[in-house]
Amino acid sequence: MNNRIKKLFPDREEVLKSSETGLGTFGGVFTPSILTILGVIMYLRFGWVVGNVGLIGTLLIVTISTAITFLTALSIASIATDQRVRTGGAYYMISRSLGIESGGAIGIPLYLAQALSIALYTIGFSESVVGVFPELNITTVGLVTTVGVAGLALVSAKAAIRAQYFIMFGIALSLLSLFFGSPVEQSNIELWGASPENSAGFWVVFAVFFPAVTGIMAGVNMSGDLKDPKRSIPKGTFYAIGVGYLIYMTLPIILANRADAMTLIEDPLIMRKISYWGDAILIGVWGATLSSAVGSILGAPRVLQALARDKVLPRWLSWLGKGEGAEDTPRLGTIVTLVIALTAVYFGNLNLIAPILTMFFLTTYGMLNITAGIERLLKSPSFRPEFKVHWVFSILGALGCISVMFLINALATSIAFIFVILIYIWLERRELQSAWGDVRRGIWMAITRMGLFHLGVNEEAKTWRPNPLVLSGAPTKRWHLIDFGLSLTHNRGLMTVATVLTSKNFTTTQITKMEGNIREFLSKRSVQALVRVTTANDAFEGSEQLVRSYGLGALVPNTIILGDSENEELRERYCKMISDFYDMNRNVIVVHDDKDNGFGDKEIIDVWWGGLKGNGGLMMMVAYLLASSRSWWNAKIRLKMVVDSENAAEDAKQNLVELIEKARTGAIPEIIVSNGRSFKSIIHESSQDADLVLMGMAKPDGDFASHYTEVQEWLHDMPTTLMILAAEEISFGDVLMQNE
Repeated sequence: MNNRIKKLFPDREEVLKSSETGLGTFGGVFTPSILTILGVIMYLRFGWVVGNVGLIGTLLIVTISTAITFLTALSIASIATDQRVRTGGAYYMISRSLGIESGGAIGIPLYLAQALSIALYTIGFSESVVGVFPELNITTVGLVTTVGVAGLALVSAKAAIRAQYFIMFGIALSLLSLFFGSPVEQSNIELWGASPENSAGFWVVFAVFFPAVTGIMAGVNMSGDLKDPKRSIPKGTFYAIGVGYLIYMTLPIILANRADAMTLIEDPLIMRKISYWGDAILIGVWGATLSSAVGSILGAPRVLQALARDKVLPRWLSWLGKGEGAEDTPRLGTIVTLVIALTAVYFGNLNLIAPILTMFFLTTYGMLNITAGIERLLKSPSFRPEFKVHWVFSILGALGCISVMFLINALATSIAFIFVILIYIWLERRELQSAWGDVRRGIWMAITRMGLFHLGVNEEAKTWRPNPLVLSGAPTKRWHLIDFGLSLTHNRGLMTVATVLTSKNFTTTQITKMEGNIREFLSKRSVQALVRVTTANDAFEGSEQLVRSYGLGALVPNTIILGDSENEELRERYCKMISDFYDMNRNVIVVHDDKDNGFGDKEIIDVWWGGLKGNGGLMMMVAYLLASSRSWWNAKIRLKMVVDSENAAEDAKQNLVELIEKARTGAIPEIIVSNGRSFKSIIHESSQDADLVLMGMAKPDGDFASHYTEVQEWLHDMPTTLMILAAEEISFGDVLMQNE
């Protein structure tokens, strides 16, 4: 019976195990979050904030800042109650929704920010200690403190959390001491702070204060160590934000009634003077810096561990994904993080990079809001959070984060964005494969759906572009067809590479695998194309069925590219297929390949002109698109026309010159007098040095096979030639002359 249950519910043991061990809401989320929120800024900068913008201004700044954090917490709660959040916290949430590249682009900067922030906190701690004990050395105290904090994390996450309980007691003691303190002078503070000439602007003060409320990620980063992340992350985060908001709304009232504006601005340790027991404030400052350092040393290695396990990091760093003990403690990752932090502490001054670190945290918050907003907006069936948040709130949170980033430091924001983009591009090029789905397909589906419904049924000359379906067979054997299609579309049109298999022995799985192999083959050659493999009893019948049925709504291939057939036994059937394509209003381009020279040097294109109507306009458009492609760049287009006499030559040339000027294709007109010669001899003589020849085919009728046989005789020993048949109900003359 047990084995049967295991087969039916393979994840049962994992779920049961996760509920039996790990941290709870209070110790795993609330404690690290509230201790990071109640940090150095509260002790050393809150008086400065009140002195600059006054009581009302401070309460407004606290409310706006907390509102942005609260909106982010709503997004976190929505994501956390939809999926099981494992090790990696914010990185895990983003990567499982927006994809591994987006997650990695945020996860790597987030890890670096957390690793370096350990140094920021320990340096702040050592400076305050040295202020009380001047005989000590700042660097030495910082190094010893960093090692001690890391030692706690190496022993156990639970041990570090227990240490934070003592720190929380110290902070609570300092707040009680402040509450029962007394004024140092008569307060003359106004509702809006000091006089304008001495006070900083509202947004300048806002930018300084905002990092004080950005501690909610400390609990999220412990996701892998929680008993029940779905329950603990939302509850613990909301409780921390609520308690932090109450404290931050109470402190300005106390400060505003115990000292005047200039004293609050000029004395960073004014809380020590107005408290009942001044040294309790030092305990609070030390506790705040140490708790923040502990939160970072616990969170950073776990983000690193998740990055390594998802293979975001290079392969030679895969050992960082290892965990030890029942708690899966990332000891190796902690040691690496310790080395980074010690290096930063040793060099001592992180003032230049501190704003950029703040930007990385805010970038993470913004991405979490965007993730939740997109998931909710798309309404994917797989997104079923227990805690539902309207997408408007998530988008507002994202906009708030971006706005605050630019208010704090526009240059640091730009640097952070550039860094994230570069990491994303690097990960994209590595073509990482993930075992989970993400929301990106849903985004593209929504955009595609919107585009399809807004796409007109009738093709417009101004926006015409070839959307070819290439009947290539095996791509490796007929690469020249795909190469031509790529040059024709410039990787902007919608090209499909199609193969018709004539055997019934292929299963659906085999066909899907074959499509994947072709797609990978094209991708490695930088070809953006859709792939379709189908089966049929007959290759011609299968091709006709594919062209007739392939497409979605108004978006169907408008041009069929296929190889020439010189097999006389199949000519009737081959010509009937071309005729059927024409009846379906599909343009047809047959590529007669010069097997020895291919497309030659791709320097000369000959277009044999018979007039703008019929095939002429499409031929000119194909020649222009080829000559403006990367592989045929600046190829010479020779527009050739045959006339019967010298008298007709001058008028014909004048007409061609005017046509070329209006069409702006850069073609060179050439008029050839036949003097009784056959077209076959003329084309052989005139286009022998060309790399590609374009000529039209007659409109299919009952005798189309005879016409095609005659064309085959013309093409013997010719360079690669395109036989073009325009079938769309659109004037290609208008496509060329649409601005005239």
